[in-house]
Amino acid sequence: MEAIITIVGFLGAGKTTLLKHLVHSFTNKDWKPFVVLNDYENANMDAQQLTSLVDGNTIKALSGSCICCSGIVELRNTVNRIPERDRGVTLIEANGTSDACSLMEFLGVGIEERFLPPIQVSVVDVKNWQKRGENNELEANQIQVSSLVILTHVEGQSEERKNQVIDELNKLNPLVKIVTMDDLDVLLLPELTPSTNKAQKLDHKKAHWASCSVDLPNLPSEAYIHFICKEIPSSILRVKGCTIVGEDDNYTYFERKPDGEVHIRPFNGTPITGAKLLTIGPGSSIEMLTEVIGVCSV
Repeated sequence: MEAIITIVGFLGAGKTTLLKHLVHSFTNKDWKPFVVLNDYENANMDAQQLTSLVDGNTIKALSGSCICCSGIVELRNTVNRIPERDRGVTLIEANGTSDACSLMEFLGVGIEERFLPPIQVSVVDVKNWQKRGENNELEANQIQVSSLVILTHVEGQSEERKNQVIDELNKLNPLVKIVTMDDLDVLLLPELTPSTNKAQKLDHKKAHWASCSVDLPNLPSEAYIHFICKEIPSSILRVKGCTIVGEDDNYTYFERKPDGEVHIRPFNGTPITGAKLLTIGPGSSIEMLTEVIGVCSV
């Protein structure tokens, strides 16, 4: 039977980094991963970054809905259509606002018998854990029914801070196993069983934020990326973009995480939707993004 491993965690916690690590590790150990990516806007942009690790036919991007509620039927249908294969494993990356408890409750219904009951892995950013203001409840909710927690952004954090986070995680989910990325043995993941921890319900409407995307023109230099990220209000929790920069023939990908850090790196190939700027969070609007781009172009 095939394991279904669902990866959850707050925006910017490191879900995609973990997903890439799992895909690489499983493939090197002769497993055949199938990847499902969910995001409010343009999940294809993230999916393309995995094509250097796994065949594009084994990646499915689900955009425009939340798989823990409005997108759950599409997710079930996607999983059930995954081809049977020897040593298969299905990896699902949920969007950063998913109600993880509802996701596990709904996903476990209607899945074909060739799959094991879904298990959940949470990614927790040690640096920013429970520093999300009004979104702390959502972040805490995401680990309540997890079988495993992966700690990220541990570097530079004191032992006191790390132990504080672990203590708080254990109070929320006494049954969960907690490891860092370096200590993770991927072959143990298919052996995990669903958590039996009792979870408190979340009003998921609190996390249904606005999202939007617009076309992004070529930018003269990376300085314009930093300008765009600075001009977009801090209420926007996630900024992502992909375009041509300067005289480069290849595309550049950039993102601004909830803590304001901007990361820039090469994009794998040409975005199938064209160059885009997209945002997730309260206040996202096409008008706002168009205005920011317009100021940038002056």
